[in-house]
Amino acid sequence: MEQNNGLNGAEKEQIEALKEELRRLTQSELSADDYTKVDNYHRQALEAESIRRDAFGLHPILVEYQTAIIVATEIGITRGAILGVLLNGLVIRGLLTSQEVEQVFGKDVAVIVHGLARINELYEKNPIVESENFRQLLLSFAEDMRVILIVIASRVCIMRKIKESENDEARRRVATEAAYLYAPLAHKLGLYKLKSELEDLSLKYLEHDAYYHIKEKLNATKKSRDAYIERFIKPIDEKLKAVGLKFHMKGRTKSIHSIWQKMKKQRCPFEGVYDLFAIRIILDSPLEREKQDCWQVFSIITDMYQPNPKRMRDWLSIPKSNGYESLHITVLGPEQKWVEVQIRTERMDEIAERGLAAHWRYKGVKGGEAGVEAWLQNIRTALEAGDDLQLMDQFKMDLYEDEVFVFTPKGDLFKLPQGATVLDFAYAIHTKVGNRCTGGRIGGKMVTLRQVLQSGDQVEIMTHANQVPKQDWLNVAKTGRARSKIRQALKEMAATQAAYAKEELERKFKNRKIEVEEATLMHTMTRLGYRIVTDFYAALADGTLDINQVLEAYMMQQRYERGELPSQQQQPQSAGNFQLQQYDNNKERLRKSDVMVIDQGLSGIDYTLAKCCHPVYGDQVFGFLTSGGGVKIHRIDCPNAPALRQRYGYRIIDARWAGKGGTQYGVTLRVVGQDDLGIVNNITSIISKDEKIQLRSISIDSNDGLFSGTLTILLDDTSRLKQLIQKLEGVKGVKGVSRV
Repeated sequence: MEQNNGLNGAEKEQIEALKEELRRLTQSELSADDYTKVDNYHRQALEAESIRRDAFGLHPILVEYQTAIIVATEIGITRGAILGVLLNGLVIRGLLTSQEVEQVFGKDVAVIVHGLARINELYEKNPIVESENFRQLLLSFAEDMRVILIVIASRVCIMRKIKESENDEARRRVATEAAYLYAPLAHKLGLYKLKSELEDLSLKYLEHDAYYHIKEKLNATKKSRDAYIERFIKPIDEKLKAVGLKFHMKGRTKSIHSIWQKMKKQRCPFEGVYDLFAIRIILDSPLEREKQDCWQVFSIITDMYQPNPKRMRDWLSIPKSNGYESLHITVLGPEQKWVEVQIRTERMDEIAERGLAAHWRYKGVKGGEAGVEAWLQNIRTALEAGDDLQLMDQFKMDLYEDEVFVFTPKGDLFKLPQGATVLDFAYAIHTKVGNRCTGGRIGGKMVTLRQVLQSGDQVEIMTHANQVPKQDWLNVAKTGRARSKIRQALKEMAATQAAYAKEELERKFKNRKIEVEEATLMHTMTRLGYRIVTDFYAALADGTLDINQVLEAYMMQQRYERGELPSQQQQPQSAGNFQLQQYDNNKERLRKSDVMVIDQGLSGIDYTLAKCCHPVYGDQVFGFLTSGGGVKIHRIDCPNAPALRQRYGYRIIDARWAGKGGTQYGVTLRVVGQDDLGIVNNITSIISKDEKIQLRSISIDSNDGLFSGTLTILLDDTSRLKQLIQKLEGVKGVKGVSRV
């Protein structure tokens, strides 16, 4: 159905209401003329039908106004940012240029618009933040710090709006990026409220069941939790009023995401998380008495309740680099329950909610261009933490401690995992550079290709035309890309050497005037202990197998076949020693790696199928770069997928099936039902009738007239799997069939 890209009546009303709200919030910064010009540009775009809805069916103009409200209320930045948000979509769609923006609205707005446009270009090239473009994305943020804040606000806006979207793939991608990139960015800038919202919404979209399980538990326990908070704060309230302090108190339940993380970390159910909430005491104190009043409250509470010294956090004496100030203590309250208490002032509380924007506003910044630049400069100072590195480099290094950022002599930036070597860096630049790498130069000093890199290193790779990859390089390389390229080069070298060995063997046969029979040669290989032809020629190439030994074995085999020697006797094998050859799905997959396309069209890469979810041709899948190198293929709905995306998002790469398959895959099905007479025969009969499905094993348990069993089968793809499940569900007595 064709999508309507115009504004409907409800959307027009929403936009008008948002305009009024925005004018009220920004009346001291934006003029009526600013809004008139923006309205004219939007009207022209709508009349020209140049604006298209996004992947979620949301209208960009409505989203831009909603984002501008978040920027104005939650972050607090002013004219340049607000206009940048409202004009950004027009520039992206080519309806307005950065030069025109500068002429009409000024250079400050044009800088914001240009930064946002650069980010959009990166997303068009590759929307996966976990990919190589992640480093470029962060570099584009460095153009103007406000761009970071606007992008965070935009992502919060989108995350709020996509709950009902039918585009699950796009929602999953957006939610993953929010958890992996934007929530940590918000945390670094002290935007704790937005950070928590992004984390909760990401959990809601990525791990739906976990989110609603915790939400329902919180709702069920709210009444008893509120009653406990009341009992806890009542005596505190009386004591603080008695000493004349002005304050208010509130209970704050931990975010759903925070509770879920604690459940996973402690491996406990919801009931095992004891600190579900915190009490916040917010003092109305003048600036000169803030610390004194906070410590007075601390003294009163610790006199009433036993404190846990290990859980004390003093961010009054030394605030966090992002401006956060507060005093945290955990005390043993009534019923022997631990309760966290946060003590802060009104000023500190606003900084905690709105981040550095509020921090520098409290320092006397009132508004205007000079004011904006003043607090932005202080953000830079906080992020750089006193280093002389470029604006965002230190920020990236602090935020992603398990990664290193290194530079080429020309200043190009590369992101590598912690522990990466000069060899990894060489392969990151280009495969040919990696294959010819002999070492490197860091800071003018020569180093070996084994040298471990540190963030900020500027590395020059040294190469030699005669250098070739070595087997032990696989122990040096840490990145999946480098290890994959080394394996590929070693295979190509082995194939070349094997070809030379084959030519040499054929020449020896010819010199002895021996006619080569292919079947006889195959039997000779088997007698010599080689079942794979490439292994045989590789052994000849590296000298493991002597060529004269092969000639003698071949002539002996000819004599056997002509009957000149007694027949080779097979040793009888007892049933006890007999072993069924197991089908190794992963080995077959390596031989047919062209069935899988990895990372934006790279085919022929070695990979294995994850045993935790057993992907089958046709499943939606993704690739995961393992710590030992190589790629594991997981199903999108793999039970381990959420944890992999959250903890190791930078290792996630695209993967999809290609071609027509042709390989059989192992799948385990769980079948439950009534233990009727003959039901097992009925199930196995269905499988045996399908020539393209093999039954590997079956295990059935019966109890009280019910049975539960697992079937391990080999089949071609998901369509055949769906057909089989439908047939099994149609068997009388079967109650359910599910994939394990």
